[in-house]
Amino acid sequence: MATFPPYPTRPPTGPAGGVLRHAHWWQRKGVRYGALITLLALSGLVILALVREQTGTEGFLVGLGLAILPVPLLIAAFRWLDRVEPGPWRTLLFCFAWGACAAALIAIVANSFATRWIATATADPSSADTLGATVIAPVVEESAKAAAVLLVFLFRRRDFTGIVDGVVIAGVTATGFAFTENILYLGTAFGTDQLTGDRGIASVTAATFFVRVIMSPFAHPLFTVLTGIGFGIAALSADRQHLRRVLLPLSGLLLAMGMHAIWNGSSTFGEYGFFAVYAAFMLPAFGLLTWLVIWTRQRELKTVREELPAYAVAGWLTPAEPFALGSMRARRIARQYARHHAGRPAARAVAQYEAYATSLAFLRHRGRRGRAGADFVVRERELLHELWARRDVARPALDHAARATAPPVPVVAAPWPMHGVYGYGQQTAPHPAHPAYPAHPAYPGYPAYNPYQS
Repeated sequence: MATFPPYPTRPPTGPAGGVLRHAHWWQRKGVRYGALITLLALSGLVILALVREQTGTEGFLVGLGLAILPVPLLIAAFRWLDRVEPGPWRTLLFCFAWGACAAALIAIVANSFATRWIATATADPSSADTLGATVIAPVVEESAKAAAVLLVFLFRRRDFTGIVDGVVIAGVTATGFAFTENILYLGTAFGTDQLTGDRGIASVTAATFFVRVIMSPFAHPLFTVLTGIGFGIAALSADRQHLRRVLLPLSGLLLAMGMHAIWNGSSTFGEYGFFAVYAAFMLPAFGLLTWLVIWTRQRELKTVREELPAYAVAGWLTPAEPFALGSMRARRIARQYARHHAGRPAARAVAQYEAYATSLAFLRHRGRRGRAGADFVVRERELLHELWARRDVARPALDHAARATAPPVPVVAAPWPMHGVYGYGQQTAPHPAHPAYPAHPAYPGYPAYNPYQS
C-alpha cells in the first residue's frame, strides 16, 4: 500500500500547487470567471426577452411572482441536506444561474427547433408536440442541466466529494431551471385567462399553479438528482477507474431522461394518467431518493466520528472534538455557544472549523481506501492549517457541545467490597484507564503522521 512522506515542519504559506507564473491570459482565474459571468448574464437577458415575448409584460410579472414561491423552500431543503459539509454559496449560485439562464435558453431554443422540424417533416403538428414533449424535451433539458453538474465536477472538484454533493448541485441547478420554466407556463396561462375572461380557481392559471407549484415543485430536481447521484458515486471512485467515472454519470443521466419522459408522457395515458403516474411513480421515487440522501448524510457523520480520532491522538484535535463534530446537534450547540459568548464572527469561525474538519475526515477516508488524489498530502496540510488557525475560538465551543450532548454514563456499584480501593480507605491514585493524549503542539508544525498506518 502506498505511503506518504512525513509532513513538513512548517505550516503552508500559500495555496496548494503554487501559482501559474507564466500562464496564458485565458488561463487566469479572473478571465475565466469573467467569461462565465458574461455567458450567464447574456443567457439571462436573452431568456428574459424570449419569455417576456411569449407571455407579455403583465403575464411575465404574474408568472415571476408565482414561480418564485417554491424556490426558497427548495433551496433551504438542499442546504439542509448539505449541512454536514456545506459547499460554498458561489457554487450554488452558479448552479442556480446556469439552470435558470443557460439551461433554460438551450431548452427553449432546441425544443422549439426540434418540434417545428418534426411538424414540418411529418405534417402532423399534434404528433410533433407529443413527440417533442416525451422524447426531445427530456433529452435536451436533462443534458442542459447536467452540463452544470459536469462543470462543477471537473473544475470545482474539492466541492464535489460524494453523493450528497451531487444531489445538492444537481437539485439547485434543476430548481433554477424549473423557476424559469414556471414563469413561462404560468405567464402563458395568465395570458390565456385574459383572452377567455376566466377568473378564480377554475382558471388556467390556477390549474397550472396547482400542478406545477403545489403538487410537483420537486419534479425537475427529482429528475436531475439522478444525474447528480451518478456523478456523486463517480466522485467516490479512484482516479484510475476511468470507465467507472464515465459510465456512472451517463447512467444517472439516462435514468433522469427516462423519468422525465414518463412524467411528460403521463398526459397521454388517459384522463387520469397524470395522477396515476404521480401516485405510482413520482411519489415513491421522491420518498426513496429522500431516504437515500438522509441515509448517506448519516454515513457521512459516522465517517467523521471514525476518522477524526486519529488526529486527536496526533494532537491536532481535543479528545472530545470527533464526537462533537460527528453530531449535528452538537455542531449547532457549538455555534450557538460561540455566538452567545463572542458574537457572530466567532460562530462563523466555528462553522468554518466544522466544515474543514469534515473535509479532513472525508479526505482521510478516501486516502485509506486508496481513492485519494495526488494532492493528498498538500490538501491535508491545508486543512490542518485552517483548523489550527481557528482552534482558539472553536475548541471551547466544541468541548462545551460535547459535554452538553454526551450520553449520561450510569454508575453501578460493584458487587464486591470496595475496601482498599482509592476513595474507600486507600490514599493512592488509581491507575489511569488510558495513557494521556499528547499535548497540542505549541507551534503548528505537522507531525509525521501517515493515515495509512492507523
